[in-house]
Amino acid sequence: MNAFPDTSFLCALYRPQGNSAAARSYYQGLSELLHVSRLLLFEFRQSMRFQVWRHLRDSSVGIAREQGATALADLNPNLGSGALVVVDADWGKVLQLAEDMSARRTITGGHRTLDVLHVATGKQLGARELLSFDANQRRLAAVEGLEVNPL
Repeated sequence: MNAFPDTSFLCALYRPQGNSAAARSYYQGLSELLHVSRLLLFEFRQSMRFQVWRHLRDSSVGIAREQGATALADLNPNLGSGALVVVDADWGKVLQLAEDMSARRTITGGHRTLDVLHVATGKQLGARELLSFDANQRRLAAVEGLEVNPL
């Protein structure tokens, strides 16, 4: 596996936003299928649902129910067709990598739990690059030896 995405990359692929063109362009240029973990898929789905919840309470934030439903619906055919490949991580190894990474990096870098887990998952799966638009997560991936894209 070459590339492992984070949630910001999936969000940019499935919900129109400022990074969507960059995400689509990078995705279309990949030389292999995009691999995703079950944790990543859960965070993406949860994020869409949470953004709808936010919007229902305050229409100036989050996303409309229709946008969330479309993003979730657009994901399923890609999983079914194999355009996205769900890979099973060794969660014991992922958690050990994440714990070690957190101990070395979080106090000085301020890294969030799921950001650490996605970087650790990518490393455990043998990815060479992390696909992310999250600046702090990109810094973590870089110091952990992963290439970060899209540039």
